Amino acid sequence: MPVHYDAPPVPLTLRFLLVHPAHFIALGCGAGLARTAPGTVGTAWAWLAFLLLQHWLDPWRMGLLIGFSLLGGWWACTVTARALRVADPGAIVWDEVVAFWLILWLAMPMGFWGQFSAFVLFRFFDAVKPGPVAWADSLFKGFGWRGGWGILFDDLVAAFCTLLVIALWRFFS
Repeated sequence: MPVHYDAPPVPLTLRFLLVHPAHFIALGCGAGLARTAPGTVGTAWAWLAFLLLQHWLDPWRMGLLIGFSLLGGWWACTVTARALRVADPGAIVWDEVVAFWLILWLAMPMGFWGQFSAFVLFRFFDAVKPGPVAWADSLFKGFGWRGGWGILFDDLVAAFCTLLVIALWRFFS
């Protein structure tokens, strides 16, 4: 289906969420439908899902899940952005989900305050987009596979920045 850049965006509804599996994934199982701060809601959903999943998955399997979620998310973000007719819609939160899972997977074990600090740091890097995150955000734009990767890439860089701060904190404290 060709994308018309001058066409208005498609409205976000429960029907849109459920009409295609890619939409359900990309919108974070509905977290992206939040009217306020969908990225923060998606990250909170990721945190809760990770805490539940770690009861059933050992670290190796969690890593596999994250890897497959990254690849599947690339597909889902590409398909959903095209369907919404917006290159990087805020409602797509799978990028936050996968990036925050990666942070928790690599930084655990941490207590509540460590996890909360990771949450706040990640949201800061993702929302403010300082330095390398802004660079990553500008690198891949548009529709198609390149744009789908771009949706994920800046969040992966934000995750790296978060992990770097956590590592430096652990090293110097």
